[in-house]
Amino acid sequence: MGHAVQGEAAKDQTKPGLLAATQRVVRGMLLLGTGLGLSACTVGPDFVIPPAPQVALTPKPLKAPGSAGGEAQRFVNGLDIPGAWWKLFRSRALSSLMERALRDNFELKAAQAALRVAHANVEAQRGAFFPTINASYLPSRQKSATAEDLTPPTNSGTAYFTLHTAQLTIAYVPDVFGGIRRQVESLEALAQVTRFQLEATHLTLTSNIALAAVQEASVRGQIDATQKIIKIEKELLALLRRQLDAGQVSEVDVAAQEAALAAAEQALPPLQKALAVQRDLLTALSGHLAGEGLPERFDFASIHLPKDLPVSVSSLLVEQRPDVRAAEANLHSTAALVGVAVAARLPQFSLSGNAGRTAEQFHNMFNPAPQFLFWTIAGNVTQTIFEGFTLEQRQRAAEAGWDQAAALYCSTTVTAFQNVADALQTVQLDGNALRAATAAERAAEKSLRLTREQLELGQVSALQLLNAQQVYFSALISVVLAKANRYADTIALFQALGGGWWNRSDVDSDEVRDRWGDTIVVIEEG
Repeated sequence: MGHAVQGEAAKDQTKPGLLAATQRVVRGMLLLGTGLGLSACTVGPDFVIPPAPQVALTPKPLKAPGSAGGEAQRFVNGLDIPGAWWKLFRSRALSSLMERALRDNFELKAAQAALRVAHANVEAQRGAFFPTINASYLPSRQKSATAEDLTPPTNSGTAYFTLHTAQLTIAYVPDVFGGIRRQVESLEALAQVTRFQLEATHLTLTSNIALAAVQEASVRGQIDATQKIIKIEKELLALLRRQLDAGQVSEVDVAAQEAALAAAEQALPPLQKALAVQRDLLTALSGHLAGEGLPERFDFASIHLPKDLPVSVSSLLVEQRPDVRAAEANLHSTAALVGVAVAARLPQFSLSGNAGRTAEQFHNMFNPAPQFLFWTIAGNVTQTIFEGFTLEQRQRAAEAGWDQAAALYCSTTVTAFQNVADALQTVQLDGNALRAATAAERAAEKSLRLTREQLELGQVSALQLLNAQQVYFSALISVVLAKANRYADTIALFQALGGGWWNRSDVDSDEVRDRWGDTIVVIEEG
């Protein structure tokens, strides 16, 4: 063993002094660091993914949604959601607007930048696993005291001299108890939080655009219904004026019809205002200024309801919802912070070393002579004895934060299941509501037609005609609103189930966990 050491020393002497000294320092620190690393452990709790609730999504078994307007829908268990779920509505205008919004929307760009920040912070924290190496060069001009009983003259024989010092400094903190590993783990989990916040932003943006498009179609439908009523009431006013000239009705009847026409015309400007506001909203959601205008136009004739509606099982729901996954990642981060707090209460180890050269003449900096060389290796261990219970309270705070994150995770999961249950049950009833509204509209139209015919024959009063008009107007608007609700609630279902982010081309497939089978089971009505 002694011969081996002497052999290594002999080899070192054949190398430049600074390089040899640096190698000694690094070798010594590696030996010390390896010894500490072999005994390293990771303190604190190891995170375990909470189990998914094993419950039904709705209190009662689902039935097939009622069909109306020639567009039947059905629930399909295990039906996967495409990443571009809005294409299921088969609207070129909607797909075009979505493509532009996903490219230009600034909130989405901000969320993407936030994810890059989070990943950079993780990589920055990983740097703590490696030693820190600094190089320095310090030239100085000095004067020595010249009295005989003080410092003797320098090698140059004069009290004035220049000193050149160059050195490498190495510092390393071994992660003996896993505190650094837990910090990295916490930041990785926070990066996952940001990653799923990005997915939530993406889902919210696409859902809001789809809902705004449906709302525009609804407003257009209400405008069409109002204009239809205005046309009918103008025709009836002309009829009543002819009957007034014939002495069949009074001026009071004509005045009442004029008031009904004015009320219908009064309802039109607010709807036109709502349409303008809605289109400005769509323009803003696409990341553009209102003055640029919106090339797309939305009405119910250009948007079609998806026939098959997905129904997920409980275990998949917690995988699909970005808000649940973000809460899960936040829980993971807080669990890792408990380990960080525990490690901070244990002994702290550090290693340091430096190697360098110093000389009065700059050219001597490259002289291999040992008198110009210096090096140091040092180790340190520190254990806090008393600090006013600060570290203990920080550990308790971390544990309380973990409890808080667990409660928030459970709350988020409960809300997610509520959203899905609401969406499923609402969609289930929307078809029935539209069918009832359509039947009421047809009945009101027939009543108005018959009342008009009887008025021409003088068999009913003008008051009955006014009542029939109001009923028909209300029925027309109800059909438009019921149709809009059906579209909006279908969009809400896709949003509640996660929006298919795991099937998007820009999502790393390695981050998507194994999914449940893709067997399609149709839930029959009855």
